Amino acid sequence: MSNDFTARRAAFRALHAEGCFALPNPWDVGSALRLEKMGFKALASTSAGAAWALGKDDGRLSRDEVLAHLRTLCAATSLPVNADFENGFSDTAEGVARNVALAIETGVAGVSIEDWSGEALYDLPTAVERLRAARSAIDASGQDVMLVGRAEGYLRGDRDLNRILERLKAYANAGADCLYAPAVAEADMIRAIVQAVAPKPVNVLLWGPDMSLESLGALGVRRASTGGALAAAAWAGFDSAAKSLAEVGRLPPRR
Repeated sequence: MSNDFTARRAAFRALHAEGCFALPNPWDVGSALRLEKMGFKALASTSAGAAWALGKDDGRLSRDEVLAHLRTLCAATSLPVNADFENGFSDTAEGVARNVALAIETGVAGVSIEDWSGEALYDLPTAVERLRAARSAIDASGQDVMLVGRAEGYLRGDRDLNRILERLKAYANAGADCLYAPAVAEADMIRAIVQAVAPKPVNVLLWGPDMSLESLGALGVRRASTGGALAAAAWAGFDSAAKSLAEVGRLPPRR
């Protein structure tokens, strides 16, 4: 692996040491380069945005399509890239380890692994085994790639904080460098998550306009990502302009 990727990975880990940084999620080369020009320090891929760009639904990209996407993003930008690697594209620990090793080869600085199979949550022992396999793959690579353990329960409708905390603490103990429970937006719950896995950093999804880097930083959050929100905003603008063209034969005024 090149020294360039080594430096990016070191810089990415350093961002998690203090403060709260924005981690926007581009979906293609153009959006990645625009974000880099705006001064962001790191990027993360988005499974939803990448899928929409290829005319597919979220979760419908193959492992090889995602690897190609990550390779393209990492080659296009000089910033560290965190990979939304879904469930590792395997239900088995062995498969997760093999696929994480392939993700590392694309140049990513971080890899997020979910505990959602695409249909249901993995039971906790299985989820922990899968995180440990990802950790082993990273360690075997010799690369300083961060492992993000994602607890998907809240996003999928399970609002029991104790179960979320149990999973996140287990993932931290299994070797995750950063912990993430998408869609948690309540300040008390976010604070509880931060305290439960401390001193490991926590990622929070910016879930609505009332959340900010300043407020999340005050809760001890280290990074805030956007998920598919930027891609959704871009597609909403596209749909609005295309609808105007289809219905009235003209484009709306340029902003």
